[in-house]
Amino acid sequence: MIFSTSPSSVFILAVSDDAIRTIAQEIIIPEDSILVHTSGSQPNYRIAICGNAKFSGTLSLANIYKKSKIDFKNVPLFIETHTHEAEKILMQLAKGISNEVKKIASTERKALHVAAVFASNFTNHMLTISREIMRENSLDYDWLKPLITETSQKSFYLGPEDAQTGPAKRGDLDILDTHLEFLKDQAAIAEIYKVISQHIIDTHYQG
Repeated sequence: MIFSTSPSSVFILAVSDDAIRTIAQEIIIPEDSILVHTSGSQPNYRIAICGNAKFSGTLSLANIYKKSKIDFKNVPLFIETHTHEAEKILMQLAKGISNEVKKIASTERKALHVAAVFASNFTNHMLTISREIMRENSLDYDWLKPLITETSQKSFYLGPEDAQTGPAKRGDLDILDTHLEFLKDQAAIAEIYKVISQHIIDTHYQG
């Protein structure tokens, strides 16, 4: 039998969702330590516990990459644990990093993760499409930066519903048709435009 000689009591699995189960089963950590994963979508009960580790799931609402410059004091951290002892330790650890730490359940974490995908991943992909349209038409993407900044700021102080503008909200079908005609050679992007525009109409248009 192999025993861990690590003096640590908390171990964080900062890996892809698909790798969590495999690594959790294979690594050797001290008994009574806490094994933490950072997935927003994997519920704790689905992950195999190794040894006598107390397991906890946490979610940080920030995309971390090598060049990130994040002030974690302003990033909310969410904690889910199996035991009160693990909760106490992780709460203390998280509060040393962030000014906002909250307990959360697996179902709430799933909802939070889906919402974060819309707010971050999908928004960024829309900007990628926007930049490609600008490039393909020999236009400078920087021209859109003030608009992008204003849109983000308005969503905070007005709320995203009240900040919504554009032809779909107005129900201006003629403009929508001209835009779809412009995108006729880019079927996938045209379909995205159509689906999102229809959802905005269904949500906002009162005509």
